[in-house]
Amino acid sequence: MSAPRCVIFDCDGVLVDSEGLVCALEAEALTRAGYPITGPEVARRFAGVPGPLLYAEIEAETSVTLPPTLHEEVQLAAIAAYQRDLKALPGAKAFLESLDRPFCVASSSAPAKLALGLVVTELYDLLYPNIFSGSLVAKGKPFPDIFLYAADKMGFEPADCLVIEDSVAGATAAAAAGMRCVGFTGGGHIAPGHDEALRREGVIGVIEKLADADAFL
Repeated sequence: MSAPRCVIFDCDGVLVDSEGLVCALEAEALTRAGYPITGPEVARRFAGVPGPLLYAEIEAETSVTLPPTLHEEVQLAAIAAYQRDLKALPGAKAFLESLDRPFCVASSSAPAKLALGLVVTELYDLLYPNIFSGSLVAKGKPFPDIFLYAADKMGFEPADCLVIEDSVAGATAAAAAGMRCVGFTGGGHIAPGHDEALRREGVIGVIEKLADADAFL
């Protein structure tokens, strides 16, 4: 198998340690709306899934009708949390600086939140202009749209790309896109057994440190 020519990073939980923050906010908002759930449970079930898809899934499986403003409320709370508490994952900046081939980020996050997270953690300049938000495509993860869009914009075939993902939804999307995927378990939200969940989605390996991705390049 040939070496990947392009690396596609997920953002939340891979480059920035945001999943724990956002999942806690989602849990608080959902609980207030009548769907009791904890932050760790949101992370286990819905990490990497865009808010609207998350809410649609909950409404489909229950009798709960969620407020139409819920997504906007969580996004605003997340922006405040990012400005206050967000940090890059250890080694993220150094690993991006060390890469010897094209790379980009392909995230489910809305453009403003995605950009803010990268600015706050001082990663934005390393990735600009190759920053792709889920709002650019019709369907978010676990559908492959955002990864296929990113590969096309970067000028590579899916088989030439290596995805680094922390979420089951993201690993599923990468597989559907026909891309190799390395699972990442270095985020603060990762629970025991998550590595096995990623392997069930066909990742070619699981790493806890971004520098360990060198083995797959």
